[in-house]
Order: sequence, then C-alpha cells, then structure tokens
Amino acid sequence: MKGLFVTFEGGDGAGKSSMLKLIGEELRSRGYSVLETREPGGIDIAERIRQVILDKTHTTMDGRTEALLYAAARRQHLVEKVIPALQEGKIVLCDRFVDSSLAYQGHARGLGMDEVYKINKFAIEDCMPEVTLFFNIEPSKGLQRIAGNEEREKNRLDLEALDFHEKVYEAYLHLLQQHPERMRSINADQPIEDVREAAMTIIQSFIPND
Repeated sequence: MKGLFVTFEGGDGAGKSSMLKLIGEELRSRGYSVLETREPGGIDIAERIRQVILDKTHTTMDGRTEALLYAAARRQHLVEKVIPALQEGKIVLCDRFVDSSLAYQGHARGLGMDEVYKINKFAIEDCMPEVTLFFNIEPSKGLQRIAGNEEREKNRLDLEALDFHEKVYEAYLHLLQQHPERMRSINADQPIEDVREAAMTIIQSFIPND
C-alpha cells in the first residue's frame, strides 16, 4: 500500500499543531500506521535549522536566506523521514510544508510566490502532499490565541505585525483557489470537536482502499 501524505497549513494561532495530534490519535485508533512530524524540523539536521530560522534574536535575517533555509530543512526532512514512511505505507501528517513558504516568504516577505516555488521545486522534486488541510481563521483571532497561550512556543514570526499575518492569510486564500484538487479549507474558528470531525472526514476520503 502506498502511503498518504497529509499537510496541515494555516496562519499562526490557527490550531493546526494541536489538531494534528488529535487526528494522529484517531487514525491510530482506527488501525492506521501514522507518522506525525513538522516543518521546519522533524529530524536532527532540520531541527537545528529551525533554531536558526526562528531565533528571536535573528531579526536581521534576509528574506531570501530565510526561504533557502526552509527549503534546505525541507529537503533533508523529506529524504530522511517523510519519503521512507510513505514507502512503508504510512499516513504522514506534517505540520507545514511548501505552502507555508509560498505564503510567508513568497507573499508576506514579498519575494514572489513563483520565485519561492522554484527554490522548493528543487528541494522536493515531485513529492507533494495528496491533501492539504488549511485551518481557516482570521489573523487577528489567531494572534489573540497565541497571546493567551503561555505554553505555546514563541518565535521570531510571532513578532511580526498584524499586516504581515494578513498577507500570509491572503496568500493561503489564493493557494486554495489555485489548488482545489488537494487543498481543503476548514473553519478553525469553531469548537475543537467540529474542527476534528471536519478534518477526519476529508482525510478519510483520501485514504486508499477504504
């Protein structure tokens, strides 16, 4: 059985990371073999790159440097962890992937979504997710969630102004229109059980031979 590659996308505070864990637990309870991972990170090399990218003291980091670091972490994560899991027939749940780079660096940083895609095309070759869940919430509400969550990891991107996060959101809406075959929008501004149910329904529809 070929595995299933599922990516979780959304602005900061959308709740995708928490939802990924809930979905992973439910899929396992149904007998599926699941790998949960994240970007940037998931493996030692990529986690070290993550520390560099998200360090709050690295405020002088150039936008292109940021995009290249994300692509480098993504490449290593794919070849070392994601692709082997898919070859084993696992359902891979990944917190962020290429769409994040297109939204954050491509649009919000003003590098150009096409330019950032070219960098990432080199990094990922042809490995794209079968389904991408976009957890849809207004940026201002997402940032309010972050402010009220003391346990959440605070990073350099959290220091960006609301305008930056609104550009990220704008980019995701554009990507949803561009890729209706794999991207699905889920209302993240509703009770967590409703979000979970909507996410599971979509994932279940993509699971082969089920």
